Amino acid sequence: MRFDDDAGLDTSEVSDLRGGGGGGVGPRVALGGGGLGVVGVLIYFVLSQLGGVGTTGSSDVGLGQLGSGQQVSAGSLSQECHTGADANRNHDCAVVAMINSIQDYWTDQFARSGRTYRKATTNFFNGSVRTGCGSATSDTGPFYCPADSEVYIDLSFFQELQTRFGAEGGPFPEAYVLAHEYGHHVQDLLGTSDRVSSGSGPTSGSVRLELQADCYAGVWGKHATTTPSSSGRPLITDVTQDDVQRALDTASRIGDDYIQQNLGNGRIDTSQFTHGTSAQREKWFNTGFSTGDPARCDTFGARDLG
Repeated sequence: MRFDDDAGLDTSEVSDLRGGGGGGVGPRVALGGGGLGVVGVLIYFVLSQLGGVGTTGSSDVGLGQLGSGQQVSAGSLSQECHTGADANRNHDCAVVAMINSIQDYWTDQFARSGRTYRKATTNFFNGSVRTGCGSATSDTGPFYCPADSEVYIDLSFFQELQTRFGAEGGPFPEAYVLAHEYGHHVQDLLGTSDRVSSGSGPTSGSVRLELQADCYAGVWGKHATTTPSSSGRPLITDVTQDDVQRALDTASRIGDDYIQQNLGNGRIDTSQFTHGTSAQREKWFNTGFSTGDPARCDTFGARDLG
């Protein structure tokens, strides 16, 4: 995946909280209605049992072919990230570009259906953060908080996907993670999240909500190279088959069954499923990507989730 060197970036969609004192003390984050991130509560409990994520305070995780993958110093995104050329050589700017593209797509999609898309801020943080849903740590994984309608991510999570989960990594899988979180924002705006009861299990509302967010991520991916930014140029110039395969590989590493078997006690307990199996996550991302149609993401009406 590459960015158009001349396309403009909008850093106002990102708030850089790194180095700002973290989350401090407070109640544990409570993320109802699908705001449990791409791995969600499983990652918190599993990694806590394994000794935690081990946050280093650095978000310099590299981004495959994106040059040095250097980190922008906290608070300087607006000074450093101006164009797609910056995104092609700097990891933090690349994440800004991904967020811009995802929100540009949903802005256009909502407008086509006579609705107004309300943009959500993504917050970069290190270690811990205070949110409208309570205090959270990096162990929670990336998540969407419906109480303040914002996305939160410690960028070191992308490194964890490779080192702990064994994912291949790369720019497009990272975009998939972010697009999944914005899928939860779309669900929030449409009222889908409010209609889903809490609970777990292979056909639970929680699983269906997460699989729909995966599908929405795939829909964005299908349109990534044709969605114009505010400057009129698509931010992303190409998405290769290798990019798609890497995203599917990531999806396969964050299924409930994979996490329980490979990062838990080795036993698969379907009653505790909250996000869907690896195969299901792959299926629904691919459904979105192959069709490019949000209407095909009706996991709640599907008899067979895959």
